[in-house]
Amino acid sequence: MRAVALLIAASIVVLALPASAQTWPTRPIKVIVPASAGGTQDVFMRALGEDLRKRIGQPLVIENRPGGNFNIGARACAESAPDGYTICMLPNEALVYNKLLFKKLPYDAEKDFTPVTNPFFATQVIVVNAGLKVKSLDALAALSKAKPNTMSYIAPGLPLWVFMENWKKKTGADMVRVPFRGGGETVNGVLSGTTPVAFSGLSNWAAYLKAGTIVGLAVDAAKRLPLIPDVPTLAELGHTIDLTRVYFGIVAPAGTPRAIVGRLRNEMAQVIHNPAFRDRHLASRGHEPLANTPDEFASFLKQDRAVSARIVRDAGVQPQ
Repeated sequence: MRAVALLIAASIVVLALPASAQTWPTRPIKVIVPASAGGTQDVFMRALGEDLRKRIGQPLVIENRPGGNFNIGARACAESAPDGYTICMLPNEALVYNKLLFKKLPYDAEKDFTPVTNPFFATQVIVVNAGLKVKSLDALAALSKAKPNTMSYIAPGLPLWVFMENWKKKTGADMVRVPFRGGGETVNGVLSGTTPVAFSGLSNWAAYLKAGTIVGLAVDAAKRLPLIPDVPTLAELGHTIDLTRVYFGIVAPAGTPRAIVGRLRNEMAQVIHNPAFRDRHLASRGHEPLANTPDEFASFLKQDRAVSARIVRDAGVQPQ
């Protein structure tokens, strides 16, 4: 009888684990976004929340926490209760690079978050003002050398400008980096020709590429994109140096029940891979859908941190 009782008790425990995920959620889920309203993270999570509510029966309530190079929002995420009612969409800066760039952080990116999924990669593209009349990176390098000390570029984010500087060394291109001040200023700089070259998010440039006011020279994607099929990948052009991708990972506070994390990812994946959602909110903006599993995302983060550390070290950047 004792053996039977123990077996029944064990069965109850086993059944209780998925049951908690099946009954969750019973109230709205807060989503911490460490950026202002209207940015990539904010727009995507609001769109995802609309479709996700139909599947889980509860809304996602966006809480914007901008500032501090995403550290303010990341700290708020790390300090939230791990009960399945707080999730966060953190960029690769908060999850990887900030640890390498700051001597002190108010959170530990490797210990304070539970990976849920990486919903997509945000494709970055090297673009030039159409007035330059160049169609390739080689032609851009040649033009810059023909007009020394006259050209500039914008590349937000350390891995992007490190790539550009390495490309300059490799080709002898003559361009000066202009500090990044925001997506709007980047677009205006390229369109006006005052800073005619940029390496930044494709979502900023899709309409201008279609109109022909700017020209795309290369993307950091794994393969060419349907949105701009004539633009080659950097790998196609032989550029194989370290370059980490841009992404906005969905995480939960450390200790969030694994069953809830698993269900949350699965429900999100169903939405993200729905053709209508994928085409409207991802492909049309140059994003590459992914929605990997929690374990796959955790493995990716480990690899990404190793590559990022190498990029920072080789660039000679010291933590501030």
